[in-house]
Amino acid sequence: MSEDGATFDEELIEAARKRFAGPVEFLKSAPALEHLPPAEMPEVAFAGRSNVGKSSLLNALVGRKALARTSVTPGRTQELNFFDVGEPAVFRLVDMPGYGFAKAPKDVVKKWRFLVNDYLRGRQALKRALVLIDSRHGIKEVDREVLAMLDKAAVSYRLVLTKADKVKATDLAEVLARTEEEARKRPAAHPQILQTSSETGMGIAELRAAVIESIG
Repeated sequence: MSEDGATFDEELIEAARKRFAGPVEFLKSAPALEHLPPAEMPEVAFAGRSNVGKSSLLNALVGRKALARTSVTPGRTQELNFFDVGEPAVFRLVDMPGYGFAKAPKDVVKKWRFLVNDYLRGRQALKRALVLIDSRHGIKEVDREVLAMLDKAAVSYRLVLTKADKVKATDLAEVLARTEEEARKRPAAHPQILQTSSETGMGIAELRAAVIESIG
């Protein structure tokens, strides 16, 4: 059991560790629906605000320093990036373009919304979305818009707190409580929240287990 109360048995945690220790390869980027790879295996998508630390968390998840591209300029990724896990591949990770970057042009925001909304609504292979929330700020209104999109599309999702090492334990507990309260209101949300840090490794084993669990 992790510190946040999410329960995963040791067998699942070890199986997840072994799976992510194996091959993980970039497959392709999809700027539009017609460029999506065939929906031939389960997919788990990662979503979050542009500065939430999504690329760093993905790199920590797979134990590689540069699988997902990190940038000092938030909002750089504007495509769906697909990564094959396993050899041969058994499932895919999908890095969704960050949202909520204030300086993004309106046409970019509109393109993001159409791409993500169409992917979420129509992707049969999508088993779960992991929505990343910055522990320093908690859930913001722009996050609620995405949660509403997921609820409407009936896509199962789990909220994941990032950068948990950047806040005091008392503040983290408060953010966790507020996030759990939000999850209880949401029809498609998993009730248990994960707390993670890409820098310290906190919660990474549980995050890997959560990914494996979601694909069955």
